Amino acid sequence: MAQPTLTPASATSKVILTSTGSTATTSNGAGNTTHYPFGLYATTTSALYDATFVSGASDQVAYTYKKLGGDVLDVELTVGNVYAAYEEACLEYSYHINKHQAKNVLGSLLGFATGTFNHDGQMTGGDASGSAVNLAFPKFKVEYARRVGEGFAEEAGIGGNNTFYSASFALTASVQDYDLQTIISSAAAENSDVATGGSVPYSGLVGNKKVKIHRVFYKTPGSMWRFYGYYGGLNVVGNLNYYGQYSDDTTFEIIPAWQNKLQAMAYEDHLWTRLSHYSYELFNNKLRITPLPAGFVPYMWVQFTIDSDPWTQDSDRKNGTDGINNLNTLPFENLPYKNINSIGKHWIRRYALALSKEMLGQIRGKFGGTIPIPGDNITLNSSDLLGQAKDEQTALKEELVKILDEMTYKALAEQDSALMTAMDKVNQGIPLMIYQG
Repeated sequence: MAQPTLTPASATSKVILTSTGSTATTSNGAGNTTHYPFGLYATTTSALYDATFVSGASDQVAYTYKKLGGDVLDVELTVGNVYAAYEEACLEYSYHINKHQAKNVLGSLLGFATGTFNHDGQMTGGDASGSAVNLAFPKFKVEYARRVGEGFAEEAGIGGNNTFYSASFALTASVQDYDLQTIISSAAAENSDVATGGSVPYSGLVGNKKVKIHRVFYKTPGSMWRFYGYYGGLNVVGNLNYYGQYSDDTTFEIIPAWQNKLQAMAYEDHLWTRLSHYSYELFNNKLRITPLPAGFVPYMWVQFTIDSDPWTQDSDRKNGTDGINNLNTLPFENLPYKNINSIGKHWIRRYALALSKEMLGQIRGKFGGTIPIPGDNITLNSSDLLGQAKDEQTALKEELVKILDEMTYKALAEQDSALMTAMDKVNQGIPLMIYQG
């Protein structure tokens, strides 16, 4: 029986990658959005639109065509596949660069303004909107260390973020114990200070929350007593560690600064406790005054703070609890295409080629290992393409991450230190000229 004569509708494959791309088909004309899954760089309505990206995607077609041997054997890809790979490569590069910059600056940006983001990762609002933080070289703030320090300062009573309040209560003769929780909660609920009758700044803020008492007092020591003692600081007979003056016999005493600080704290305790003629103890929010009130002091005051949840923002200030707290809230958008230099753009080309190779392997894999033709069969290289694509993508990512890790701010500082040390060694070997007058 004679071989049948085949009359195919087409002598070529239905899908063949062209040898070049076209900026005309990748401009923002009809059908453009079908080429790009996200359209971040190729759609004119996008904030990241860049005409040079369209040219880069077009050139990527010719690069892919040559690298995959399109001039020898058909490459079963569309230009849209290559354009999509090029866009994905740009976003992958942006992802790694932003991750690298996050390592550099997160410690200094904690607590500062963040933003809101759309499905593409672009900011749509917030205090940081439009600030291009990932393209900036921010000032070094050591915010995490500062926040930890503020916490210790609050406990030590020497600063921090706490708001200090004061509440007064009437002393009753022969009554030694007073319930401070009841006193403060009542003043907050009634918005009235016992001693003055005026409103209180902590109205509605206490309820049954925990309050922390920092001081108990009935009068404020005068500044003259606080800083100078009864001498007033003039013509003082003494020495450096007590009055800050030179003594009359010109004897100098050098003592460490911490001793002065301890003396100042002890002196202040003396003013608030001994000179007040009263002492006190606190047990379970109960204040015990010693000795028994005799009636000549009508009111006492307590200075206190109100505990709040660590993530609660204060109403009268911004202390960063609703700001940047980790990698997720950094106001980092996708990198603009125009800010990617030649190093980055070549990485993008190679990564886009690996993605195209992966897509080609997936497509050829759908046909199985071989395709029968009259008198023979064709063996496809799907598994080879998929293996190469995976290895190339992994190698490119590792290469980029390794380079970026060597360029963190910490690594750069270490390089500068090593360079300075090497320069010192070189300078030590240079003979000095002998000066002749």
